[in-house]
Amino acid sequence: MTAVLTEKNGAARPPVRPGGPPPTSRRRTGRERAFDDVPRWQIYLPLGLYLLFTLIPFYWMLLFALRPAGSTALVPWPMTGEHFSKVWNERSFAVFFQNSMIVGVATLIATTLVALAGGYALARFDFRIKGAFMLALLCSQFIPGALMLVPLFEIFRNLQMINSLWSVVIAETVFQLPLSIILISGFIKNVPVSLEEAAWVDGCSRFTAFRAVVLPLLRPGLIAVGSFAFVHSWNHFLFALMFLSEQDKQTIPVGLNTLIGADSVDLGALAAGGVIAAVPVVIVFAFIQKWLVTGFSAGAVKG
Repeated sequence: MTAVLTEKNGAARPPVRPGGPPPTSRRRTGRERAFDDVPRWQIYLPLGLYLLFTLIPFYWMLLFALRPAGSTALVPWPMTGEHFSKVWNERSFAVFFQNSMIVGVATLIATTLVALAGGYALARFDFRIKGAFMLALLCSQFIPGALMLVPLFEIFRNLQMINSLWSVVIAETVFQLPLSIILISGFIKNVPVSLEEAAWVDGCSRFTAFRAVVLPLLRPGLIAVGSFAFVHSWNHFLFALMFLSEQDKQTIPVGLNTLIGADSVDLGALAAGGVIAAVPVVIVFAFIQKWLVTGFSAGAVKG
């Protein structure tokens, strides 16, 4: 028999079943019941088809990069590294890789620092043109980068920055800042201002309170913004093509374009170059995937 326990105030507790925990009061919602009733193959089949559709181009690229020249096999066996050796040593991809890494890391740092300052100002201060400034940031996302090539080229030419990697870094940072500032502002709004006020009461300055209290909580958002800036600058082709004319200053996207000839294309070398260009991005996202999803989710919700 089940025993009914009575609390001190006279209210009856739910009966306790002998030999087991008390029954839970949570009931499954209609959406949860509907999801549980769906056969698993109806979920896994579309996901499997999408995964197959996504991975086939990568397998095709690896196939051309690893199989010997002239082979038509659908399996890269025996494997060869001649294409990688060719593009890395003969086609100067070692230099292109170094230049792309410099541009990507510099853009990441510059975008994150400036967006952090601008996002904090938008999240914590009220000023007269705040709404107009936010509108201008949003509208700037509709301007294609190609429309700004001529004025940017004239500016960098007058500053004697043509054929300098810093011209690409500045251009990439400028075009990454609007979205980055908006995202960082959303992240900072999710941090209660009362935490900073408590630090001020303890004698901290605004900068010290921000560095000690707010900045550690922004780690997912900063990783999301920084990774987005790095990947965009790593893959961007137009700015590097227009501002860098010397071969020892070019980046990987421009280097891949040099592998496409007017009459023929070395598919093996082109595929090997594509693998070299993709590997750093894949590694970066493999390590920051958790932080990236958390960061974008936090920025999408207003605190």
